[in-house]
Amino acid sequence: MPKTKKSDNPRILIVTPEITYLPSGMGNMAQRMSAKAGGLADVSASLVSALFNLGADVHVAMPNYRKMFQGDVFNLHEKELKKYHEVLPEAHIHLAEDRIFYYRESVYSNHSEEAMRIAMVFQREVINNIVPKARPDLIHCNDWMTALIPGMAKRRGIKSLFTVHNIHTRQVSLAQAEETGIDTAEFWQNLYYSDNPHDYNHARSNVPVDLLTSGIFASHFINTVSPRFLWEIAEGWHPMVPWSVRQEIRNKYNAGCAAGILNAPDVSYNPVTDSALVQTFSVEDFAEGKRVNKEAFQREMGLEVNPDAPLFFWPSRLDPVQKGPQLLTDILVQTVSDYWDKGLQVAVVANGPHEVFFKDIIEKFKLEGRVSIVNFDERLSRLGYAGSDFMLMPSLFEPCGLPQMTAPLYGSLPVVHGTGGLYDTISPMDVNNSTGNGFRFDHHSAEGFRWAIDQAVEFHFLPVETKSPQLQRVMRESAKAFSHEEVAKNYFEIYEEMLARPLVHHP
Repeated sequence: MPKTKKSDNPRILIVTPEITYLPSGMGNMAQRMSAKAGGLADVSASLVSALFNLGADVHVAMPNYRKMFQGDVFNLHEKELKKYHEVLPEAHIHLAEDRIFYYRESVYSNHSEEAMRIAMVFQREVINNIVPKARPDLIHCNDWMTALIPGMAKRRGIKSLFTVHNIHTRQVSLAQAEETGIDTAEFWQNLYYSDNPHDYNHARSNVPVDLLTSGIFASHFINTVSPRFLWEIAEGWHPMVPWSVRQEIRNKYNAGCAAGILNAPDVSYNPVTDSALVQTFSVEDFAEGKRVNKEAFQREMGLEVNPDAPLFFWPSRLDPVQKGPQLLTDILVQTVSDYWDKGLQVAVVANGPHEVFFKDIIEKFKLEGRVSIVNFDERLSRLGYAGSDFMLMPSLFEPCGLPQMTAPLYGSLPVVHGTGGLYDTISPMDVNNSTGNGFRFDHHSAEGFRWAIDQAVEFHFLPVETKSPQLQRVMRESAKAFSHEEVAKNYFEIYEEMLARPLVHHP
């Protein structure tokens, strides 16, 4: 069905399963809506807000998580609730309506079948109701939960951008999709299958659709969430990337229809305003602010209170498949021992499969006071950024990563493996030339990680008059570079390239 509408100001529809608060001018519910599971929520909200504030004709499609959105409004009388919703059809917020969303307390489900059902119902509402109503010139989809939509868009002559936030994919049959109300017969030839189907009837029940690969395959343009990760996939790195995902990303990359755009930390990560800190601080008074927060963090973590000790903070989940905690446990005892006289400390605020090894090492080698691990806690994690000197992130692969962009805002320098988004955002500290913002090792090994930690400790014990200007520089540069304004600017450029016309027309 070809699209007939023409618009002087191109209409962008951003389809996302999660988002944080939107500009109040977008609708009467905009400031009540927050459904967040990760960085996608922040990126979606900032992108929508930036486009809206520029005067672009931007719309957003998302599930109507009534319980999460409405709070006290959720308890209104049914008649009043209906009246409250009457304004929404004229707003730029398009809510996918189904009971499966209404009473949820979290965006995603840990149950595979329920997660798939949520994804199918969401896409059904977007395809059947929201797209015909919004009539977009361009649809921006995000991850496997929206991956059927580019196939539909291609069939209807609508341009689509598909953002790959992670490499995980799922499979679904056309029959399953149709059971939820999606007419896949309309666009089945624009989807990517696990094997070659003979025809529609064969595909419907016998050959599953690979969702993430379909989104990449059918879209006009794709982006990953860092330039380096896109290049690594195209070059054949990371054997954990499914073959089909790699091949279709490579095809888009070689055709010049792919880009890498970094995410940015939530705007609430700001040492000047962060209420989780014992004492807020700015670039000007960071030394005193970090000292106070460091002592408070050490006390809460059960570490020796020593403001001069080099304190390394681990904020990421303890996942040995991706995040590399085994590199730290391999060198933990020797590193703490080698720097015992200097008081080196390691604080882990995280959960994951590898946590048992940290606890065993601390107990066996009696490292209490020098090494500590506690369950993840948002407030304590924020205090860790403010109180630590260094942040550890030795990931084997990293599509984007946010801790390495968050830590420098608080004057905590990242120690990272040079991969994906970590490579793009962290460059080696060079005091002599006043460049760099952390310590990066390129060979993913315990030895490489230990080398980078040694570099960090050497920096820590530089004279204050040498070290402080570097930390101030890093804090300033990070606040500018790792911002949602920069993210939105990069997406604007892709939209305009795809549409071959400006997003905003000025009189």
